[in-house]
Amino acid sequence: MNYHIHKKLIKKVRIMKKLVLGAALAVSSLTFAQQFGIKGGMNVSSLSNDSGLEDSSSKIGFNAGVFLNAPLAANFSIQPEVLYNNLGSKVTLTDFDINNDNYTAEYARHLDYISVPVMFQYNATPSFYLEAGPQFSFLLDARDKYKSTKNGSTTDSDTRDLNKDAFNTFDFGLGLGAGYWITPKLGINARYNAGFTDIYKENNGDSVKNNNFQVGLAYKFN
Repeated sequence: MNYHIHKKLIKKVRIMKKLVLGAALAVSSLTFAQQFGIKGGMNVSSLSNDSGLEDSSSKIGFNAGVFLNAPLAANFSIQPEVLYNNLGSKVTLTDFDINNDNYTAEYARHLDYISVPVMFQYNATPSFYLEAGPQFSFLLDARDKYKSTKNGSTTDSDTRDLNKDAFNTFDFGLGLGAGYWITPKLGINARYNAGFTDIYKENNGDSVKNNNFQVGLAYKFN
């Protein structure tokens, strides 16, 4: 009787060892496969339905930050990022000609965020991937930059800080994009982010939301 009990215990211990060893190998392989890197690039951003700004257009900004890519399955991975994002839009106030001279007055609304995208990536090939996921952003600063020009040359400029309390400090959006690794460490990527949150706390008109197309480079350290 004791012999059979001892035999069963040995068998269970062996099974437990195999399970623990398998889990350890899985965790170690997942940890080894994680890749850390930096990325940055250009933003082409705009604000949707900004009341009274009929002449608004896209503004050029930039993004920069870090990312961590971790595999979930054979062709799937998750990539959380922390980015500095310069968003907003550009508005032309006046544009007229006098005596063959062209005069313009415009301002760019700058909204600076710390953004945390969480992208779920499908690796169609070892080099090319598609991605989608939510983006959580936190407002750091809001300001307007004014500029007057004559025949394309700046004649006057000014920067005015905006009341941050008038803006929602949290912005939620969704990102869709793609990327290609030129080398195992260096890649290019493009992504469109659509905001779902009104940037203003009190808005009697249509919701004003961030829209942004970004393109840039990414570099893996391992």
